[in-house]
Amino acid sequence: MTKTRIVYLVEQQPERRQHFETVLTFIGETVEVISPSDTLKLSAADALCVIAGNGVGNLHELAGNSPQLPFICASDGQNSALQQANVIGPLEESFDYSSLSNMLHYCQAYHQQMPVKPARKRHPGSGKLEQTLVGNGRTMKHVRQLIEQVAVTDANVLVLGESGTGKEVVARGIHDLSERSKGPFVPVNCGAIPGDLLESELFGHEKGAFTGAIGARKGRFELAQGGTLFLDEIGDMPMPMQVKLLRVLQERTFERVGGNKSIIADVRVVAATHRELEQMIIDGKFREDLYYRLNVFPIEVPALRERQEDVPLLLQELTQRFKKERGVGVRFTERALESLSYHRWPGNVRELTNLIERLTIMHPDSLVDVPDLPPKYQHVEHNAPTPDYPEEMLEREALSAIFNEADEDEVAPAGDSELPDDGVNLKDMLTEIETGMIAQALEKSDWVVAKAAELLSMRRTTLVEKMKKYGIQKD
Repeated sequence: MTKTRIVYLVEQQPERRQHFETVLTFIGETVEVISPSDTLKLSAADALCVIAGNGVGNLHELAGNSPQLPFICASDGQNSALQQANVIGPLEESFDYSSLSNMLHYCQAYHQQMPVKPARKRHPGSGKLEQTLVGNGRTMKHVRQLIEQVAVTDANVLVLGESGTGKEVVARGIHDLSERSKGPFVPVNCGAIPGDLLESELFGHEKGAFTGAIGARKGRFELAQGGTLFLDEIGDMPMPMQVKLLRVLQERTFERVGGNKSIIADVRVVAATHRELEQMIIDGKFREDLYYRLNVFPIEVPALRERQEDVPLLLQELTQRFKKERGVGVRFTERALESLSYHRWPGNVRELTNLIERLTIMHPDSLVDVPDLPPKYQHVEHNAPTPDYPEEMLEREALSAIFNEADEDEVAPAGDSELPDDGVNLKDMLTEIETGMIAQALEKSDWVVAKAAELLSMRRTTLVEKMKKYGIQKD
């Protein structure tokens, strides 16, 4: 919990000091009377401000020695001190509640917006939160900050965001950083359970409560005792069930279906939805009173298209996760990362995760470039690599394909023929076979060189060179 800062009062006149204490206590501030010398010992983490009245002496020097603290000038003859940034006022002799409240609010802003703040003590689970909610952008940092702030309380939380943004990850983060982390985390998808079964699923049932209830069964509220209950897709909950949930949130007790024994709901509720609940209230599809019960502390998870700068970091984290869990991963070229950064990601982080899994199957432990991405993720111009192979290797592969085809057609290849006694000119013989096959391929493809090259399993440029070499042309 956040520690309450103290308003320190330096005032020598008893009546005025009593007036300050009365007003400050009335508006809910913690006040402590100190001497001028004690101000040098004050810490910005403990003090909200110092109200300097009569008996302060040289306020200009005092405030200059404590720039981390705001001072409220409440005495005459201190006009020179008002020129300093951390001194506000003056507070009139007959000050009222409104003027003092405005100055205290300024002091609060002085602490919150201070350019150089003392290092905030991090929650032990903050590192894990950064690994699960990946992102260095302002929006994700704000989400993680909200999680850390609300986790230490027991307030109901409503997580909002599109499908696939990681709303359950947020709910688990709240649970892990809370004092309920040793208790269970129980998720329920309200949209996946039929309405007539949802009550039994949440609250449990007694034996014989309905047909098929052959024994007593605990519901999710009981299973989550001492922990967190995550109600996903709360917008899909039927209206009759919304009434019963509202009663539990109000009274913190429930009964099993078919039972009459009240059970205390020692449960922290985190709900989530991708729907516009306020519009559903207008349409009469969601109860307004339940909305305000759940919406105590809203956290909106941004869509991935709204934080494109986090895509490379997410890719790195997800590929490392796949490598650790499944033993296989992928790497990306700079052009591939650039292409993915232009994608709009309608499926958000879930879509990105599915893409990584697909690429690990298609290109395991390989370097992925733009042509290796599925077509809808190719948002930058690219040229597919066309390696050059030695001509001798291409000729050998082409001849091998020719002779293999001859074997399949049960035609004896030249290699099986008996060598004449006077020998042969192998080069001329291979040239004759090659030119004959090129001519056949060109005839079959109506002299479309690209198609003929495919039939011969060679590149088009190689075939053109051979046609020039052997003088092959259409009559």
